[in-house]
Amino acid sequence: MKHWSRRKFLAASGGLGLSIAAQGLARRAWSDPLGLPVGIQLWTVNAPLQIEPERTLTALRRIGFRSVETAGFGKTTAKEFRTYLDHAELTCPSAHLNFIGGDVDAMLADANALGVHYAVSSILRLGTGPAPKSWPAPPAPLASLLPMTLEDAKKTAEMANRIGEKARRAGLQYAYHNHFFEFVDQGNGAIAYDVLLKETDPALVQFEIDCGWMVAAGYNPIDYFKKYPTRFPMIHVKDFQAAGKDVPAALRVGAALGQGSIDYKPIFAAARKAALKQYFAEQEAPFVGMDEFQAAQVSFDYLHSLK
Repeated sequence: MKHWSRRKFLAASGGLGLSIAAQGLARRAWSDPLGLPVGIQLWTVNAPLQIEPERTLTALRRIGFRSVETAGFGKTTAKEFRTYLDHAELTCPSAHLNFIGGDVDAMLADANALGVHYAVSSILRLGTGPAPKSWPAPPAPLASLLPMTLEDAKKTAEMANRIGEKARRAGLQYAYHNHFFEFVDQGNGAIAYDVLLKETDPALVQFEIDCGWMVAAGYNPIDYFKKYPTRFPMIHVKDFQAAGKDVPAALRVGAALGQGSIDYKPIFAAARKAALKQYFAEQEAPFVGMDEFQAAQVSFDYLHSLK
């Protein structure tokens, strides 16, 4: 991961601001895909966000993003972070919260302080299944994400329903976000993700498809939009560099949107029919040949090319 000093941050975001300013009038004439504001998952810019949260958010707004989804609040509180969002004129409909081992009530209080509608678990419960031989070993970053077994999925669904009920009482909607470990074949094509969908209450538990991880794991968001058209109000729009079929999802390398292996045009066409409400660009590190802000620019331009 790039080490961001304050000097490097100011150089990157400042130069970006100048390049964006010259294009501002043209950008306002563009239409957003699905008639929804283009959003970004803030994990994409997590490193600079830790140093200068307000400047980072302002830089994203200058690029053209109008909506963000949080992944923590950097070194600030949720209430303080809300003021930064307001100053940057960014909406924040969704927040990823640390429900895994965290205080659920405190997490939901943060969500309300932030003013979001969706309270999302980035990871709700780790899998316990045996890892395929091709998966990375410690200390690789994703080595702890073991496959989710069907029994794991049932326990996770129970937990999701409980959190969903608490979220509803707090005036929020809970949503489950996937990685790749929910899609490991547990025998005869059965996977944990399908169990999660079947054993959670649609009124309490919605889902945010991380399209990049789903596709990398060998599954298609379009199939899920068709089968469960009311369960997916949000998606992550993520890409990975092309890789052979034998390369597991856990070893895929992130790419800026449009520079990887996933064609999002048919995915967005299916999402339109499934009444998608929010979409957030997100890129997984490492950033190859560009920094986080440049990657955000490329991803924003790609999303605007989708009609």
